[in-house]
Amino acid sequence: MNAADDSAELQEILAIQVNPELLELALTHRSFAYENGGIPTNERLEFLGDSILGQAVTVMLYREHPNLDEGDLAKRRASLVSSVALADVARGIGLGKYIRLGRGETLTGGREKASILADTVEALIGAVYLDLGGDAATAFVLRLVDPLLADPDRFGAAMDPKTSLQELAARRGAGVPVYTVTESGPDHAKVFVATVTVGTLVSAHGEGTSKKHAEMAAALEAWTLLSVGR
Repeated sequence: MNAADDSAELQEILAIQVNPELLELALTHRSFAYENGGIPTNERLEFLGDSILGQAVTVMLYREHPNLDEGDLAKRRASLVSSVALADVARGIGLGKYIRLGRGETLTGGREKASILADTVEALIGAVYLDLGGDAATAFVLRLVDPLLADPDRFGAAMDPKTSLQELAARRGAGVPVYTVTESGPDHAKVFVATVTVGTLVSAHGEGTSKKHAEMAAALEAWTLLSVGR
């Protein structure tokens, strides 16, 4: 399948028509740009999309939950805009297949890395905003996060995955989850990989730009695996 076919296929999945050049830029990771002569990356679109995402989710939560105080609203917003949640959204639409990655990043599993997936979702939001405007971008954001809101258990787990995993593990009589974390890469671009083990029931991995984010990603993955048999 060529680039044009990929673009058309992704736009059909996203249920939105975006300028093909902007869409291509939104999918261009810095590793691909570096290997192809330093072409533009999606990082500026990611910066823009992060702001649009935060505003759309904040307004939605404020309007739909008039009885929640500031603290509860902040927790819900944090869960919906976190890299863990956005990576989950990206996996749900199969976004990894379409990201333009360098060879090295591809070989090391970049299409499944939470940070890359989450950043690309934000870049897509930025592209929609630039091409179609604020209303379309807001609608796009709400459509992306809707699957998280539609699953109360998963939404609760995404708000605080480590606590949710610990509670689920206790109900299964599996003891306290045990975490180990490794790090790699230069100081300005460290990658943390966490592994969490829940007794003999499950072991899961998570990756992020900080130890906290990696542990959260691992915890949510373990919670998902462990909750399947509930």
